[in-house]
Amino acid sequence: SHDCLSTQFGGEPMSYTRFSIARQTDGDNSHVEMKLAADDEEGGEIGRPEHLHANMPPPWRRGKNRCFLVIAAVLLLLIGFLIGYLSYGGRMQKASRCLDGSGKCEMTPTTSYLVDDDETEEEEVPGPPVLYWPELRTLLSDKLSARRLENNLRQRASKHSFEAGQSEDESIASYIHDQFTSFLLDEVWNDEHYIKLQVKGSSNNKVSILENGEEEELESPDAYVAYSKSGSVVGKPVHVNYGLKDDFQKLQKQGVSLNETIIIFRAGKITLAEKVANAEEAGAVGALMYLDPSDYKMTDALAPFGHAHLGTGDPFTPGFPSFNHTQFPPVESSGLPHIAVQTISSKAVGKLFRRMDGENCLLEWNSGVLGCKVMLSSTSNMTVKLSVNNVMVDRKILNIFGAIKGFEEPDRYVVIGAQRDSWGPGAAKAGVGTAILLELAYVISDMVKHDGYKPRRSIIFASWSAGEYGAVGATEWLEGYSATLHAKAFTYINLDAAVLGFNHMKISASPLLYTLLERTMKGVKDPTKDSGSLYDRVGSDWVKTVVPLGLDNAAFPFLAYSGIPVVSFGFCNKEEEYSFLGTTEDTVENLKRTDKLYALMRAAAEVAGQIALRLTHDHELFLDFERYGEELLAFQEKFLPYYQDVKALGLTLNWLFFARGDFQRATDALRRDITNSDRENRVIRRALNDRIMKVEYDFLSPYLSPKDTPFRHIFFGKGSHTLQSLLENLQLLRTSRDSVNVNMLKEQLALVTWTIKGAANALVGDIWDTDNEF
Repeated sequence: SHDCLSTQFGGEPMSYTRFSIARQTDGDNSHVEMKLAADDEEGGEIGRPEHLHANMPPPWRRGKNRCFLVIAAVLLLLIGFLIGYLSYGGRMQKASRCLDGSGKCEMTPTTSYLVDDDETEEEEVPGPPVLYWPELRTLLSDKLSARRLENNLRQRASKHSFEAGQSEDESIASYIHDQFTSFLLDEVWNDEHYIKLQVKGSSNNKVSILENGEEEELESPDAYVAYSKSGSVVGKPVHVNYGLKDDFQKLQKQGVSLNETIIIFRAGKITLAEKVANAEEAGAVGALMYLDPSDYKMTDALAPFGHAHLGTGDPFTPGFPSFNHTQFPPVESSGLPHIAVQTISSKAVGKLFRRMDGENCLLEWNSGVLGCKVMLSSTSNMTVKLSVNNVMVDRKILNIFGAIKGFEEPDRYVVIGAQRDSWGPGAAKAGVGTAILLELAYVISDMVKHDGYKPRRSIIFASWSAGEYGAVGATEWLEGYSATLHAKAFTYINLDAAVLGFNHMKISASPLLYTLLERTMKGVKDPTKDSGSLYDRVGSDWVKTVVPLGLDNAAFPFLAYSGIPVVSFGFCNKEEEYSFLGTTEDTVENLKRTDKLYALMRAAAEVAGQIALRLTHDHELFLDFERYGEELLAFQEKFLPYYQDVKALGLTLNWLFFARGDFQRATDALRRDITNSDRENRVIRRALNDRIMKVEYDFLSPYLSPKDTPFRHIFFGKGSHTLQSLLENLQLLRTSRDSVNVNMLKEQLALVTWTIKGAANALVGDIWDTDNEF
């Protein structure tokens, strides 16, 4: 531009050859002119020198030409830059997640990035066109069949029991194995475990009334409670509503002594094992549970089955897998009860209440049994005798697996599982989940084999045994492969009891899956209405209704023991329990009373299928790692009112708050790394996904033994290491300060703080990016 201006304003012109733009350094106008054959038409003979200025343009023209050259060069640079920028931005956008669920999320078929880039750079992947997410979602919906689901459920129609390790359980295990094989899954295999189970003895357990030296049998039900203490106990009956800690505390505050008593409580609210633990802690010698008619309709004569182990897995190999080739020391779970436990019918409880002459039940209990009583009068000599004849047996159980291998990361997988066994027919408890499991295995395999879907990651279908005894099959699998599963399995989808009603939804999930679950519900039609989605049913505040996972859910050990994100969901009736769960009346006929049963099963299958497909389809793992920052902030707000109480003890909550801030900054850093990365780079993509999938595992407290404290998750585990336990201790500073163990509180603060800080460091990535400063 300077030369252009100098030429226009009388500056000394520069001299150029016709084809080179070589600037003269000696100041003269002598040049060597090069000519092409095309120049002949200008009159010169090829190779013949002419006068040096014969062909020179006038000075004003030379300046004009130089301006054009400079402008052209600048324009070319700008165009090249824009093309490169738009190409890179477009490629990054297409590689990113389609947040609205409607865009095309990938531009090339999935190929393994475990192979060197040089080996795959020029490779063209043959086969059908890529299935983008909207197409994949539609394909899944079109293929799911209510008729096949009905046929699968019918397997339970003529059976009375599928008790774990018995002939019917093994028969259906063989059937599932054959089905997986016929679906052409990539791998099908069995996993054997040798476990100890407690089963009913040669005669039924018995509940009797003793009065004036006479014994009158109250009931001798077919049902039993596994892992109860065997033998006979005698005590005065006391009714404690649902058996919650609050229920026990209310009676104890009224001066009611519970020592040496037999506690009566109704089913619901919490698990039977938790009720039994509360009764034992209160000093009881036995416990009876019944189905209250106000909660469970049409169950007057039914006694449910159950187990009393406050834990999951084989209680005689806690923390160890129950493989046949391993010798274990004589040890048992601390969650086993030391009191006798039995279930009875509400009809028998009503008969017992009529013999009790003490205080009536509180109106707020809303008991469905007439004449409900809390206890005996002080002058009564009546007692209850409970005789338990359960015996221990050794049994082999089988877990059945089928796998569709991923095309890009076969060593990363989603697990979809369902309990197979049941004490009764188990139509709702195990039949629905097993039917959905088989349908999803068939449909997704068909999509891979015939429709060209190439999942990036693997999908494992699992059929568990001994679920009735406390997710034994699932837990033993987790214990057997604990060294690798947390680094390979990144989500567990639980299908158990997916349909127990029709007008409400029950959802339990890890916060990492909230966003994906919400997106999924928006894309699944509500089967009970002519229009609208499942999301329209649950509403925008559905997260507030999420139910914490309990010990009776097979997803619980995946989350609290192994640190694997989970989702468990199903349809139910609001404020009404499914009456026959865990009883001999859990039949297909009773379940079919549920309105639109098979449409509901299909909707549940579609939710599970969409979650599994989305997690194996996208480049980036669809796990919302930023959600735990919100969960930590919610706990911080709960802790904050006790700041001065803690300070009065010479302690501080500051370090805990700083650790939360570090975790927030770590999630922000990971999000920036994802945003700024080249997601087409397969090595970088895998490294980022590995950081995402470890978030859940990093909330397992590393300072506890899995053998002694198996559920180490600080959000969802069980024990003093959890955030909830810390909050309860802080609350005691206000209500019962003398009962607070300051050293224990100090340890709680330290372990929780360093668990969160460790999770933040792990999220950052490389060791040189971490530190121990807050």
